[in-house]
Amino acid sequence: MADVQQPVMPKMPTRPRNTLPPLACDGHTHVFGPFDGFPLMLPSSYPPPDAPVERHLKMLDTIGAARGVIVQPAPYSTDTRLMVHALKAAKGRLRGIAIATPAIADAALRELDEAGVRGLRFVDMLDLQGNKFSGAVSARELTHLAPRMKALGWHAELWANLDDHLALLPDLIPHGIAIVLDHLACLDVSRGVGDPSFQSLLRHVRVGDVYVKLTLCRRSNQYPSYAELKPFHDALVAANPDRLLWGSDWPYVAMGDSAPDVGVMVDLVHDWVPDAAIRRKIFVDNPARVYAF
Repeated sequence: MADVQQPVMPKMPTRPRNTLPPLACDGHTHVFGPFDGFPLMLPSSYPPPDAPVERHLKMLDTIGAARGVIVQPAPYSTDTRLMVHALKAAKGRLRGIAIATPAIADAALRELDEAGVRGLRFVDMLDLQGNKFSGAVSARELTHLAPRMKALGWHAELWANLDDHLALLPDLIPHGIAIVLDHLACLDVSRGVGDPSFQSLLRHVRVGDVYVKLTLCRRSNQYPSYAELKPFHDALVAANPDRLLWGSDWPYVAMGDSAPDVGVMVDLVHDWVPDAAIRRKIFVDNPARVYAF
């Protein structure tokens, strides 16, 4: 059990101007606490948000999202008790992305599947000091887990820099499980849309090798317009809207006062994607397929 820094209240959203389609999904969120019942397993590099499942569901209600996906935060590592609690409390409204090593037993995987877990997260991103995140499992371990994940219909969610994704994908794609890349695949805005790595990503999206989460706040600090990201967002939508997911990243750990308003983020998608049929794919159809709602 890790010592907990003083929890902070997460920024709650305002109601968006636009109405999400029925069964819309926020595909990237986290739950934390209550810490007396679900303590962190590892020291956290940031003050943990006070974001139990009840507050999480209130956030979804405010933005008009019927569904959500909770991703295991690094300080909880492979301890999935809070995730299972949240999934059960949500009564089918949420799905989970857990963290596990190849040592996990088949029975434990089945229990997670029954609770509503639909994938595992693999992290090769480094922290600001250039160190591996505590509790993270590298995508290099996916080879050992992929056959069992495939049998459950699970997917792999990857968090790494774009160049690292591209280096890993040739080994991961043949496993035959869906691959989801976090946070706009962690592209480098400074290299522009003509960057060969971004163009390679577009090719993977175009042929359906990967899904990409349209989570803006981790790739730009230009809230609320995120104007520098729009050309990349437009290119991904044009490449293949059937391989895009939307996620807020609420409750925005380690962002403090710079955390965006989820309601504003919902409206931004409506501004950037005026075609209602494409928005339905991003908010409803694609997450229903990936997360088996």
